[in-house]
Amino acid sequence: MKAVTVDATGEAPRVTDMPEPKVGPDTVLVRVKAAGVNPVDWKVAAGRLDPVMYLYFPLIPGWDVAGVVERVGAAVTDYAPGDEVIAYDRTDTVQHGTYAELVPVPVRAVARKPASLTWAQAGGLPLAGLTALQSLQAADVTKGDIVLVNNAAGGVGTFAVQIAVAAGARVIGTASEAKADFLRSLGAEHVAYGEGLVQRVRDLAPEGVDASLDFYGGEATSASLEVTKSPSRVVSIADPAIREKGGVYVFARPDHAGLTKLGDLADAGKLTVHVERELPLADVAESWRLSQEGHVTGKIVLQVS
Repeated sequence: MKAVTVDATGEAPRVTDMPEPKVGPDTVLVRVKAAGVNPVDWKVAAGRLDPVMYLYFPLIPGWDVAGVVERVGAAVTDYAPGDEVIAYDRTDTVQHGTYAELVPVPVRAVARKPASLTWAQAGGLPLAGLTALQSLQAADVTKGDIVLVNNAAGGVGTFAVQIAVAAGARVIGTASEAKADFLRSLGAEHVAYGEGLVQRVRDLAPEGVDASLDFYGGEATSASLEVTKSPSRVVSIADPAIREKGGVYVFARPDHAGLTKLGDLADAGKLTVHVERELPLADVAESWRLSQEGHVTGKIVLQVS
């Protein structure tokens, strides 16, 4: 099969021929249609997660997938060949990722593909969508809350805005001025990031916000702590040290129920996936370059088949 591989820490990704993966008893083999690109993909390949994850080379990157079930393991009863599925395919070790024609996925990480989404949109949903959903759950966001979403036009932020709005929350989102109209289209009130952010948020919410989601780090973390009524409802995916300040750190976990909820929101017209760029598998290096620049609105997706 064709797959993107990285042969050693820090090396560039390239398309190569790889053996077809094995299918374990509780595994679903997926023929990949689309694979979402996330910053963690190139960070893993660069060795940035070495302290917490075992990497095996050659490494096939990628944790997002949308595709068609090719084969199922002997103990799998919920899926059959031909089923259209999505998955957040993160396991405890990193080797057989989703930038490939075929990928083995633990059944616990699989859900049905939302019928309303294209393959590209479905491929961009799992990791970022679950990160947003689990961050909102960690912050205990409910109807009537005022929520600050930092980096609201990014891959995770766009989902967090929509999920929070669907839950009945009032959302304030940070982004550049160029993305203000886009954020408003998702249901958020826009504020520009940078110097003076705290005051701009206080202008919209004089008594502070009920919860903050930090999808950026740096000044976003400190600003979130300053404008949120209680640090216990400040959630960061960028800085584990938030725990030392009373907040919550989130690293998304594979979750069938969460993926199903995201799919239900999409099919109800309450959640869409903004795909800024869809590139062929051969252009993986370009997709990583765009991701590393940090200016993507929504998602970058690799078209596999």
